[in-house]
Amino acid sequence: MRIGLLNGGGDCPGLNAVTYGVVEAADKMGWETIGFVDGYEGLLSPANYKVLDPISTLGIQKLGGTILGTTNRGRFSGKVGDGGVRKIPKELMDEARRNLESLNVEALICVGGDGTLTTALQFSEEGFPVIGVPKTIDNDLSATAMTFGFDSATQTVVDALDRLHTTASSHKRVMILEVMGRHAGWIALYGGLGGGAEIILIPEIPFSYQRVAEAIDRLEAQGKTSTLVVIAEGAAPAGEEQIVEDDSAGGEIRLGGIGEQAAERIGKLSGRETRSVTLGHLQRGGTPTSWDRILGTRFGVQAVKLIEQQKFGRMVSYQHYKVGDVSIREAVEKLNLVDPKGQMVETARAVGISFGD
Repeated sequence: MRIGLLNGGGDCPGLNAVTYGVVEAADKMGWETIGFVDGYEGLLSPANYKVLDPISTLGIQKLGGTILGTTNRGRFSGKVGDGGVRKIPKELMDEARRNLESLNVEALICVGGDGTLTTALQFSEEGFPVIGVPKTIDNDLSATAMTFGFDSATQTVVDALDRLHTTASSHKRVMILEVMGRHAGWIALYGGLGGGAEIILIPEIPFSYQRVAEAIDRLEAQGKTSTLVVIAEGAAPAGEEQIVEDDSAGGEIRLGGIGEQAAERIGKLSGRETRSVTLGHLQRGGTPTSWDRILGTRFGVQAVKLIEQQKFGRMVSYQHYKVGDVSIREAVEKLNLVDPKGQMVETARAVGISFGD
């Protein structure tokens, strides 16, 4: 049997661990794996792929990024604008299917977020055997409790806050760190709590710059001469829209710039020297944590097991410390958002963290 594998959407630590898990598990079944280069684009004529085996994937779990390449743009973008679903043109689907059949690919594993999985669902609806593997650095798919890449991104935020703390205290500044989080503030919440931020601003809790300035005043009254603020790229003040950096290239809009806005407004309201730093792609790059290596490997192995069981149209899912599966349709229907009244937010408030509300 020959199976196919592709990565879609943005890269993140742990993708190579998934590839490793797929290749090793398939090899033990006596199957061959081919990896399509640059996501769904690799399915088009002439098909761009490489044969994967245990030798070619030896030691790749520790590598960031993906040896197969990926793209979050292109002709197979399943999401557009603010997350609306885009129907993939029939001629593209037919061309991809013909190439898969000509290569004797009997099942396709698609690794990606809601956009990639939305496209995978369309392949499944066309009758092609598909398995989904969730990959979203924002950890925003409700059908799985955790996705690989999130832990590594959170650790990057913690490391950045550790460094910003020393320079902020030296200059008695307010330091603002903008992190990823389009609709869900998990990276900001976990990273801010782990890194000792005093203020965390996330998309799920509309905030007020005046309230943020008041929180800084309270901190100073307690004897704190510097403040660390973590803000998700999708956060916005109450009554205002998210800041869009780019919406011209197709696919989902690119957010960014809220950190600079926050620095300007907070600086004026608080009367304190304020600086902003945007982590950007630093959160995506670098060596994955041990957790992301293990989870990625488990996801890859489970994807192969689902093929063996002929459970197509399913997505690998991590729940209650076990790796199982759910329908792809269920996976893309609902985002996993931070509950403003949930335990994580309550924990943060209990240790004095302000959400600017």
